Amino acid sequence: MNADWRTRYEVALDAARLAGRIALRYFEASGPGISGTGSPHQLEVAWKANLSPVTIADREAERTLRESLLSRFPRDGFWGEEFGELSGESGYRWIVDPIDGTRNFLRGIPLWGTLIGLEYRGEMIAGIVAFPVLSYVYHALRGEGAFRDGQRLHVSEIASLEQGQLFYSGASWFLAGPCRDAFIALCLGTQRQRGFGDCFGFVMVAQGAGEAMLDYGVRPWDVAALVPIIEEAGGRLSNWSGQTTIHRPDVLASNGKVHDAILQLLHRHLPADFQPETLQQEYRIT
Repeated sequence: MNADWRTRYEVALDAARLAGRIALRYFEASGPGISGTGSPHQLEVAWKANLSPVTIADREAERTLRESLLSRFPRDGFWGEEFGELSGESGYRWIVDPIDGTRNFLRGIPLWGTLIGLEYRGEMIAGIVAFPVLSYVYHALRGEGAFRDGQRLHVSEIASLEQGQLFYSGASWFLAGPCRDAFIALCLGTQRQRGFGDCFGFVMVAQGAGEAMLDYGVRPWDVAALVPIIEEAGGRLSNWSGQTTIHRPDVLASNGKVHDAILQLLHRHLPADFQPETLQQEYRIT
């Protein structure tokens, strides 16, 4: 195993736990939820141009990640959701989301995570997803497998879409836009559906709790950490055209066995002029 990969991986595990603990303090202080009014611990919430919420917790957690990682590896690049990108010269780049699932966080729902992806010369080689409320850390290093804490992960063996469990982000966008028919067909073609959303649905695929996770409107920091985890668990992650990339808003993760069947179903029901990037701008996906 590449010693540089391993060193960065171990530092990143510690950084994810530290940033997660910082975010958790805000989550716990806010009480059951901070979406209402009158809470003495209510967080200041701002809204980005794309209508996604950002909180003090997001920004403080990302600062912690940046300081923790770049203090050890100052020549690495860094790309975070809140403060943008710093170029590097080592060939390594950290791609992070301090709180993936901010809307869950704001409503007191514990299914949010701190994400760190490590890219080396264009390849995602490591991924870490820490769930501070659940006290779980999902992690993978290329070639060494995927784990939840110390437990090895493997995707499910279900090969029939009709017997599969589908996870998705949120139904409202799918049902309101031109992907409505494709989404309904996929729901009707699977045994069970759950709208967990965000990083939680992806790691559930990695641990074999479901066969596929369908999402739309993602950014690179939403999926960078998930690529190694899904793939090292034996699964597959791609856009809706079947290409492995973190730079498209459309994403499908699966156990690999139902992947092609889902892609075929999507293509059969999507509009002929489907353009993911244009659609994202038109519908202001967050």
